[in-house]
Amino acid sequence: MQWWQILLLTLYSFYQICDELTIVSSAGSPVFAGFVAGLVMGDVKTGLLIGGSLQLVVLGVGTFGGASRIDATSGAVLATAFSVAQNIDPEIAISTIAVPVAGLLVYTDILGRFTTTFFAHRVDAAIERFDYKGIERNYLLGALPWGLSRALPVFLALAFGGGLVETLVAALEEPNFAWIAAGLTLAARMLPGLGFAILLHYLPVKRNLHYLAAGFGLTAMLTVLYGNISALGGAVASIVPAVNGLIPEEAALSFTNNFKGLSMIGISIIGILLAVLHYQNARRTVVAAPVSNVESGEIEDDEF
Repeated sequence: MQWWQILLLTLYSFYQICDELTIVSSAGSPVFAGFVAGLVMGDVKTGLLIGGSLQLVVLGVGTFGGASRIDATSGAVLATAFSVAQNIDPEIAISTIAVPVAGLLVYTDILGRFTTTFFAHRVDAAIERFDYKGIERNYLLGALPWGLSRALPVFLALAFGGGLVETLVAALEEPNFAWIAAGLTLAARMLPGLGFAILLHYLPVKRNLHYLAAGFGLTAMLTVLYGNISALGGAVASIVPAVNGLIPEEAALSFTNNFKGLSMIGISIIGILLAVLHYQNARRTVVAAPVSNVESGEIEDDEF
């Protein structure tokens, strides 16, 4: 791993938590972290695979008040970096690096939280003195503990953790420990499903069960539909000797790839339409109903 890659990933780790707390541009999300780490390491595909998987893991995990949660963003950065640098299977990197790191960095998150109280007290003192420059200065300095709570562990892991990761990879490649690698791969594949389960647990599913059923049905139907179209396209392309000068195998692959994204595109369009309809219905209900009858939007006794 090159020094400039370590520097860029450290700087991004510092920025991402500040963005999450202020701008909220999604630059602090795991999938964005995977993209950035993959871009820096030269393998965007691996970065998106790891980042997207961790995004699904934390899909239903939220914070309330001052609570801390697992740092899946830093986990995505480290898992992507080591996966590309050490040639580790992305699914094994998720279970052996990303998830443990995400859990351990809860402690640095807590450290960053209570360290910022030092600057908060300085802001209070500046307010009493009507020192506006002091208020601004200490407010900005409060970002240092937050940024360092992510940047410092990432830097130390990238700079000095390569030997540990190499040892881990060598151990997993031993024939006697192949079952461990298989188990870790299975665990990584199950984690996104766990994220969906947590999300469904907290969403008002019973009240909107028809939307869940409609989405499931549409997904199943469109997947089958476009799967058959893709198979038909591959068969047609294999019969034709050449398409635009390609050999039959390349022609089939080119023809088939045109249909791979259609299923999710169709689901996205249908989802947008349903969301708009739901919003319009809710808006009409709010306008027509008395104030006392308007729903507060809180989830009560509606767990899955």
